[in-house]
Amino acid sequence: MTPLLTIVVLVLVAIAIWQMTKIFELSQIRASNSQVASETDNKYNGYLMFAFLIFLYGITIFSFWKYTKVLLPEAASEHGGGYDSLMVLSFVIIFIVQTLTQFLLHYFAFKYRGDRERKALFFADNDRLEFIWTIIPVIVLAGLILWGLYAWTNIMDINDEDDPLTVELYAQQFNWTARYAGNDNVLGDANVRMIDIDNANVLGLDNSDPNAADDIIVKELHLPVGRKVNFKMRSQDVLHSAYMPHFRAQMNCVPGMITQFSFTPTITTAEMRQNPDVVDKVKRINGIRAEKAAKGLDNSDPWEFDYILLCNKICGKSHYNMQMKIIVETEEEYNAWIASQQTFGKSMASAQ
Repeated sequence: MTPLLTIVVLVLVAIAIWQMTKIFELSQIRASNSQVASETDNKYNGYLMFAFLIFLYGITIFSFWKYTKVLLPEAASEHGGGYDSLMVLSFVIIFIVQTLTQFLLHYFAFKYRGDRERKALFFADNDRLEFIWTIIPVIVLAGLILWGLYAWTNIMDINDEDDPLTVELYAQQFNWTARYAGNDNVLGDANVRMIDIDNANVLGLDNSDPNAADDIIVKELHLPVGRKVNFKMRSQDVLHSAYMPHFRAQMNCVPGMITQFSFTPTITTAEMRQNPDVVDKVKRINGIRAEKAAKGLDNSDPWEFDYILLCNKICGKSHYNMQMKIIVETEEEYNAWIASQQTFGKSMASAQ
């Protein structure tokens, strides 16, 4: 009932505003109603266009100064450097073109504002100009597209030639579960119809598949630095998206199918915590949290940087909270951690 009343009130407010504008128009009936712009109108509009150009450049400079500090730090994956280079080049080209075209647009609107003493010069066409403003975008866009295809091919090179670590990311409303392939590096078969919560089979692994016995199911993702990781992704319910921003990695998790993504971590969590950009970000965030703590507000505990896996699809009311901690560590640290985890076979045996 409340939404209906809200809609009715909004409609009535809109009608009232519309009626007020009609009354205002009627009250101005004795004023000049000429639809032809005067010299004063043309002058003001010209100056306003030029003023807006200055405002546009001003807000751009302010945004660069104010908000570049919230950008991600350097990429922590092998392919991330090429990804960032392509993005930076695209932004530079867009920024240069936007700066020039906006300047020309507003400057000429100011310079050639309406003037009764000036007569417009009409060109039916100009083949040279049309060729120039067509061929330049074609060349630039073709170059960006070819570079993008090359980068995409390299990023999506998912194979088993480099002895990759095989990990499954399992998405469900509203959490992530990771499954390591174990000593054989082969994931056991799984199906959502085989999920049995009472027997600790939370991912629906096939008990009869020998490859599933040594699989390891965890709630915290550990990755060895310098080793390629092949991710297999599944979703239990709706469309999710596995997003790991610091690794420049993202792939949709689609119900009923397995999607894949691969990357090689290059910076450990401990090393990234020493990155100047990360140190500055942690300092700023903890400054805000300290102010909250002084006021007795929630979410005011000191924060420490960690890599994170997020869902980048709006998958429901708790979408914002769907995340998993990622720890990138040395090969020795990873081996010690994985050795301490319980396999699926042992967990099933203990549950019976």
